[in-house]
Amino acid sequence: MTATGRTYTLGHETPRPASRTVTAVEIEALVKRYGDITAVDGLSLTAQRGQVTALLGPNGAGKTTTIEICEGFRDADGGNVRVLGLDPVTDARALKPRVGVMPQSGGVPTTARAGEFLRLVASFYADPVRPSVLLERLGLIDHARTPYRRLSGGQQQRLSLATAIVGRPELVFLDEPTAGLDPQARHATWELIQELRAAGVAIVLTTHYMDEAERLADQVFIIDRGRVVANGTPRELTGAERQLRFRARPGIGLEELLTALPSGSAAKESPAGHYLIEGEVQPELLATVTAWCASHGVMTEDLRIERRTLEDVFLELTGRELRS
Repeated sequence: MTATGRTYTLGHETPRPASRTVTAVEIEALVKRYGDITAVDGLSLTAQRGQVTALLGPNGAGKTTTIEICEGFRDADGGNVRVLGLDPVTDARALKPRVGVMPQSGGVPTTARAGEFLRLVASFYADPVRPSVLLERLGLIDHARTPYRRLSGGQQQRLSLATAIVGRPELVFLDEPTAGLDPQARHATWELIQELRAAGVAIVLTTHYMDEAERLADQVFIIDRGRVVANGTPRELTGAERQLRFRARPGIGLEELLTALPSGSAAKESPAGHYLIEGEVQPELLATVTAWCASHGVMTEDLRIERRTLEDVFLELTGRELRS
């Protein structure tokens, strides 16, 4: 990041003493209940310094509750949570200068001007990033005097990100950081997150954009019904398995097609007219599919071979039904 000829980094200009551990967040057997509802049910995970850790899950999976406990806003009913080696509740005073929090919305007085609010937040820290630099970087410099209520949703989101990182945190929690952003702002936010990681910051990210998690995350934890149902790198979760996709008229008769495919293959239609063939995608399988379609008068469109995505894995693990 540059301004007036001087280079700024997102790390600390005066290096802090080296930490004895690279683990920024450690959660073990976490439990949180709301009456008869168990929101978090024995969840365990870790987040490392200099990495992006993505928490993915459907609505109601327990992600927000887990993050709020790490931030010290809620007490746990069971388990153990350590943030930068400290207890997020009893050591809150020591942790606050070291942790950045970006809520999905809110937290800024509606009449506060963007620039003055960011300067106020920066004044709470001993070694902040210059507010004008962040405003410039996030495309807000021309709106520095605009009241928060008159900023667009995307501009409010970017200001929230700026307030989370202006203090040069060692750990930052980002809740849906690119929600409502246009493509340019989304890519600018990704670049900023990558710079934070390069500066050694631990980033805990929650997002509903699977492509965002796949692009940014070093580690992914998929959470459902308060438990971790899968974790690993995006590559580990998606694997090397390839799949064949194509479009055709709805209802082409997948059971008959399956009898012609190599053993171990699977086929499904979802949504109507969109077909997915899974298995060992070799020339034999491709030739079998195209020959079967030709012999049955099925015209295929957009036939392509691709690897499984994180979204495919997410839906396999958490289901496709809508959740409130």
